[in-house]
Amino acid sequence: MYSVRMMQATTATQGDTINGGHSDRDLVDRLQRSEIFRDYHRAFEAATGLPLALRSAGSFQAPLHGSRHASAFCVLMMANNKTCSACLESQQRMEAQALGRTATVECYAGLSDSAVPVRVGERVVGFLQTGQVLLRRPSEARFNALLRQMRLKGMPVEAKPLKEAYFQNPFMDKHRYESILRLLSIFAEHLSSLSNQLMVTEASSESPTIAKARAFIAENLGDEISLGQVARAAGMSVYYFCKIFRKEKGLTFTEYLSRLRVETVKKMLLNPHKRISEAAYDAGFQSLSQFNRVFRHFVGETPSDFRDSLHKRGCGLVEQGRLTHAA
Repeated sequence: MYSVRMMQATTATQGDTINGGHSDRDLVDRLQRSEIFRDYHRAFEAATGLPLALRSAGSFQAPLHGSRHASAFCVLMMANNKTCSACLESQQRMEAQALGRTATVECYAGLSDSAVPVRVGERVVGFLQTGQVLLRRPSEARFNALLRQMRLKGMPVEAKPLKEAYFQNPFMDKHRYESILRLLSIFAEHLSSLSNQLMVTEASSESPTIAKARAFIAENLGDEISLGQVARAAGMSVYYFCKIFRKEKGLTFTEYLSRLRVETVKKMLLNPHKRISEAAYDAGFQSLSQFNRVFRHFVGETPSDFRDSLHKRGCGLVEQGRLTHAA
């Protein structure tokens, strides 16, 4: 069993993962605020009646309990420390299993929660989580067994309200629930492709100096661009520019430039006649080995595999080039 202290330690190391100067938690926060996630969140909960949350990897929280679709039974359970700890332990086990694929765990009360990984390149940065659902039909016998188990563990129990809340839990057959999780997996793939794009788009709160810097980068993307050149274009010292840029964009100048070039190549590859090497050099990469390494890091697959999958889907990703839903 995981202890609360162990989970807090795991959170400290996982939740603040820094890669290229950028916090994965900041990226998940931006995805949470994006219009496409908010729209999907509303539609998902209205269609299924289940709660949905997007949370960063390693977060020490109960993400579903803020939803108006959260289980009344789970809300009661979270009111005391022993059951709260048990729920968080289940979440930790589920996260460990979901690093490779969608994972579902059943808690001691018989409710199932599921986590679908959201990746940026080859690493998991967060999870789409849903559940608080019974996959076995509730019955008096199951409730009474749960009641005995809770009393043996010394958990404070008020049988009447607990029973009422227990039988209000949604019951769903496994086939329907698996179909819901498949829809979440498809959406997770879309969020993964959206994440890199989101980090290089203009924010509504962007300052004029950073807007100048981004305009200079866009105009000279195909050439070698130095930090000093961009800082001068923005009218700042290198030190101050780095500080302001990191604060506003949530990532370093170097990572921003790499991400922008990768997105530029992805758009070029929508043209089936564009050679990968040509696209890489047109986007400003100075060597193919550097390009292949950076592309795989941010996209999670090689440029060739990306192009193959893109055109197998009939160029269905064309609309991603406009990012109409980003916040």
